[in-house]
Amino acid sequence: FYYGLAEKQFKKTFEEAQRMKGKTGENLLSLLERRLDNVVYQLGFASSRAQARQLVRNGAVLVNGRKINIPSYTVKVGQEISLKQKLRENVQIQSNLESARGRGIPPWLELDSNNFSGKIIALPTREDIKIPFQESLVVELYSK
Repeated sequence: FYYGLAEKQFKKTFEEAQRMKGKTGENLLSLLERRLDNVVYQLGFASSRAQARQLVRNGAVLVNGRKINIPSYTVKVGQEISLKQKLRENVQIQSNLESARGRGIPPWLELDSNNFSGKIIALPTREDIKIPFQESLVVELYSK
């Protein structure tokens, strides 16, 4: 699965999506996309979601200037995600950013590669998410 979640964690996210207003499937995708580890990956600071998770766990990621080391943290619209100063000169991080430019940054994110920071400028929509995911089947399975 694309987000690297354990079953228990995925079910917890699904239940949160059910409590939100709107369509459960779209809420689920929005919550998954806005996980801090996924946002770090989507911004191009990491070459994979696993590497992004490790960066977050190691305290290398700041949200609005505060260290957050919880990969499942849900980033909100307007929050700024950045890397600690010491990582900005890391060759691997710079290479990751270069690769991300080729891959493209999702339209709901804004990247400032000069400052190694990014911002969520809108909630992700179904059209913004390029992974093959049939949320209706997931909703059907977990609603039982």
